[in-house]
Amino acid sequence: MSRTINMLSSAYKVKGQGVMAVYEEQVGAVKRHLSNKFDISENKLKCADIMHYHTVDPNYYLTRPFAKLKGCTVGYVHFIPETVDQSLKLNKLFRSVFYKYLISFYKGMDYLVTVNPCFIEKLAAYGIPKEKIVYIPNFVSDKEFYPVDKLHRAKIREKFGVDQNAFVVLGVGQVQTRKGVKEFCEIAKKMPELTFVWAGGFSFGGMTEGYKELKELVENPPANVRFPGIIERSAMNDLYNMADVMFLPSYAELFPMAILESMNCEKPILLRDLDIYEDILFDYYLKGSNNSEFEEQLIRLSRDTAYYNNAVEMAKKGKRFYSEQNVVEMWDRFYSKISKEKPVRLRLKRHRAKKVVYNEK
Repeated sequence: MSRTINMLSSAYKVKGQGVMAVYEEQVGAVKRHLSNKFDISENKLKCADIMHYHTVDPNYYLTRPFAKLKGCTVGYVHFIPETVDQSLKLNKLFRSVFYKYLISFYKGMDYLVTVNPCFIEKLAAYGIPKEKIVYIPNFVSDKEFYPVDKLHRAKIREKFGVDQNAFVVLGVGQVQTRKGVKEFCEIAKKMPELTFVWAGGFSFGGMTEGYKELKELVENPPANVRFPGIIERSAMNDLYNMADVMFLPSYAELFPMAILESMNCEKPILLRDLDIYEDILFDYYLKGSNNSEFEEQLIRLSRDTAYYNNAVEMAKKGKRFYSEQNVVEMWDRFYSKISKEKPVRLRLKRHRAKKVVYNEK
């Protein structure tokens, strides 16, 4: 009899944010590769051997005690208080209550899965035992994100009204201060010979940190910058292939799906030099610490063919490392391990119950 997994997520309620992309990729891959071992359902009102919570909804919080009667609970860590602070502007009281709730949600899980190993220490600092935190990276399907030929690329550029000979710099993500959108535009002003495109919008509206200033920037961008808004994920492969380089000057991240999607399309990746990337991106990307260094990198990429081709090879290495097959094998080992803990836990509970009855006699 197959073990059961119930995937729970409400990420679909907010467009243009990475949590939904992670959910779609992870669930899709598990269904494709592990359905012979596990009976996988989504958002069902029933307990399973493994209850995998992809979002931290209050109604999910209330199901945890019942879920543990049947099996194991798994929480996906997409953010912690520090990263929320840099993304959303919250009322002080609400923020305090929400952060306590968030950590309580995480502490209540049997296991937590984080997509970046650097978050293990950060979660441990909140009093969560390290032994219940598991690192499994993100990935994207090469059926959804892949390079296209020159003819298709030309048609994409024509569709978006982009000059066929332009060197296109693409940024992807919500329009937020922490994403470095202002810096993206500042660099564009100094490089009028290049075309800059930022795909993303205000997924959380006026709650977005720096909303007023960023809204003004989006409505009145530099001449060589375009903000097409939130693009459906099904159309993003075209956008990556239209570009020459993916540039994300973000100040804080966990493991952006945009990086993996760009790698799958074999585009050079230029990122801010952040510690969080060191253990997950190794030598698969180019980096800079400030606007001047970013400008130098973009100039060299746009003019030096050998340098550009080497950056493409770096991205290809990342694509191979984070292949669907490799990551699914990690999920297989993890799910198989914890699904075996359920009968052990139930036997222990029965043993304790019998012991109590015996002692009472």
